[in-house]
Amino acid sequence: MSTLVLELRQGEMMIVNGAPIRFRTKSRIELTARTRFLFGKQIMAPDQADSPARRIYFALQSAYIGTDDERIHGLEAARGLIAAFKSATTSALACEILDRALASAESDDCYQALKLARRIIRHEDAVLGRGPDQPTLSQTDSSALATAGTA
Repeated sequence: MSTLVLELRQGEMMIVNGAPIRFRTKSRIELTARTRFLFGKQIMAPDQADSPARRIYFALQSAYIGTDDERIHGLEAARGLIAAFKSATTSALACEILDRALASAESDDCYQALKLARRIIRHEDAVLGRGPDQPTLSQTDSSALATAGTA
């Protein structure tokens, strides 16, 4: 059995199997079974889903940590949002990453899908000049596409 140890700071939030948990003190926890979780900056609030790439991330987040009903609707929403993004972009690499993200989500590997969606957010931010300078998809090592993280 594999385990994952996380250190969380005071005030940090974590969602485990759809249940939000806020830490009052610095904590170290150990997850000893497969679970759906996000913590800290991985969690996107609904009001932060204010661009096409962020809406994709939020839909995939719902497909990952939501209730059974929210997970179904999140995956449906992600399919539509990804199709719309792909039809509007000229980046072949962005389309490839989105295809991989959707395939990951459909095979119940939403954590990997979220990692890929974060790359699309960085790309969108760079193209739109939003936030600090971040590498575009073409500048990012494509081998990172194969990197996966699970718990």
